[in-house]
Amino acid sequence: MSGLGDAFNKVKRTAEKNSEKIAEQVEKVAKTAKRKTGSEHDDKIDKASGTATEYLRKRAEKERTERDEQ
Repeated sequence: MSGLGDAFNKVKRTAEKNSEKIAEQVEKVAKTAKRKTGSEHDDKIDKASGTATEYLRKRAEKERTERDEQ
């Protein structure tokens, strides 16, 4: 199971370093998902993408703060 844990940690570090770019992609994916589902699940897509984007933006702010402190 350590292989899965290592992979998760690597993805987490990558997301922390590139969170703004990933947040932009989340928004694009959400728009595509809405179009593909015919707006049937917009509320769920908005909730999921909003939560992911907020998390990523907080990570980006934390990363900037840590860089400024160094």
